[in-house]
Amino acid sequence: MDEQSQTRSRKLDHVRIVLDENVAAKGISTGFAAWHMPHEALPELDMVAIQLQTVFLGKTLRAPLLISSMTGGAHDVEVINTVLAEAAQHLGLAMGVGSQRAAIGDDSLAGSYRVRQIAPDIALYANLGAVQLNYGYGVAECQRAVDMIGADALILHLNALQEAVQPEGNTNFSGLLPKISAICRALPVPVIVKEVGNGIGAQTARRLREAGVSAIDVAGAGGTSWSEVERFRHAAGERSAQTAGQFADWGIPTTTAIRQVRAALPTVPLIGSGGIRSGVDVAKAIALGANLVGTAKPALLAAVDSRGLERVITELQGFIDELRIAMFCSGCADIAALGCLPLQRSDHDG
Repeated sequence: MDEQSQTRSRKLDHVRIVLDENVAAKGISTGFAAWHMPHEALPELDMVAIQLQTVFLGKTLRAPLLISSMTGGAHDVEVINTVLAEAAQHLGLAMGVGSQRAAIGDDSLAGSYRVRQIAPDIALYANLGAVQLNYGYGVAECQRAVDMIGADALILHLNALQEAVQPEGNTNFSGLLPKISAICRALPVPVIVKEVGNGIGAQTARRLREAGVSAIDVAGAGGTSWSEVERFRHAAGERSAQTAGQFADWGIPTTTAIRQVRAALPTVPLIGSGGIRSGVDVAKAIALGANLVGTAKPALLAAVDSRGLERVITELQGFIDELRIAMFCSGCADIAALGCLPLQRSDHDG
């Protein structure tokens, strides 16, 4: 199987496994359960007048929610990105596409990522693996990814653990930081660096910011584990599958990562993602320091339903409604107030 066919096959494997198997992190949690929003019995607010609007990297969103990068790169998954983009346009949210590596190598697959025509107003983020900068990619390929979808920013994702346990993984992560810096200097759009579910800590965030990265998505542990996803790509009983399984509890919990990065970089545009499963999680993530909050699996599960668009809109509107209620019942009239809300901690987890 050639490299492009291998990449397409891997994309389909990933979607199938996430949908069909238990790939949640094991033995580690996001930490959200340890944090509680203070209840305000007399909020002195009209709930319908609460302002959810926010600005992130120069784009106005109707709610601080990002449909996180998931898929693309195979014709079979094109409908998923289409449905997600239509929902983002309808609700005024941001959206990231999955890694565009497949379409960089085979332009016939670019259509699985091109959603700008149906979502002309959304904040749309292109996506490539940062490690590809060590495997022949440079400014030209990054610009192609941006141009391919009319993106407002480029995500470079960090997935060291996933690559380490992936059968065909690219594991040379040496010397990446100066290459990331070069991309930041050359591209006309902001560069976001994100993890894929194992978290970014304070020290790495500082290095990325100093390199010129415009925003950071911590993508912490506690949600979908990509080492677990890769475990299911190995044949049952193989020693390599057992190896991948040893890392189901690996990473920095989402709440810890948000707090660490915000403390280290008080002004960096910060995305909190990793196991976000409700609008209450969204509210807590913002109170802990995130400016924008990403979710993936709930939207993916809805997108593959027979009533895909309707289901995705219903699911994400539920997140928005829950966020509004959480803000109302804690006395927060807008996102700025929520960002200043002190949470109550019930234990030492997260």
